[in-house]
Amino acid sequence: MKIVLENKGIKTDTFYVPPFVLYEGEVVVVYLSGGGHYYDTEMFLKDIFCGNTEHKNVIVNKKMTFIDYFRESNFRDIFFPSRVNRYIKKDADLTNPFLVKLFEDKYVTKETKMNKLGGTQRKLIRLYVAFSKTKDIIFDLAGLDPQGAELTFKMVKEQVKNEGSAILLDNFPDMKEHASKYIELEWNEGYVPPPKKNLNFN
Repeated sequence: MKIVLENKGIKTDTFYVPPFVLYEGEVVVVYLSGGGHYYDTEMFLKDIFCGNTEHKNVIVNKKMTFIDYFRESNFRDIFFPSRVNRYIKKDADLTNPFLVKLFEDKYVTKETKMNKLGGTQRKLIRLYVAFSKTKDIIFDLAGLDPQGAELTFKMVKEQVKNEGSAILLDNFPDMKEHASKYIELEWNEGYVPPPKKNLNFN
């Protein structure tokens, strides 16, 4: 198996991410724990794992793509809202498991407005579009209920078996039993994470 990413340990002034190696065919879960610090920590780490921010202890061998939330401006939402068919493109592979699962809901059609979809449905579309362009992703399960989170994780795990890879930056430990590797962020001794903080390398 080829190495996609190698982390030899990321230490900041507030936390430490233990070493791990991500191989093709794996999904690594990095558990960040919940709380107000989650988003800032997630953005900090995804920039390193995507190669946008260089770190001496992280080697990125394959370009990874972060699957962000679907966002649409208020102007576009009112006057030119995106619909499912436009977002997934006309030549979409409707046999793809992400789209098959999406259209199992009788209230979801190609004409459904993207901003009317539920969290799990939006995530499935985002993942379908991402995997049509890349095999290596970084994602989260924010905004999904437990059932939607487990479904999404298992579908990603199945998708990356064919020379793909994924890192889940999670704020719940629920996916531990399904992960190829499970890494837990360690807070520095005596440190209580505040709601927000700029993170600096040591």
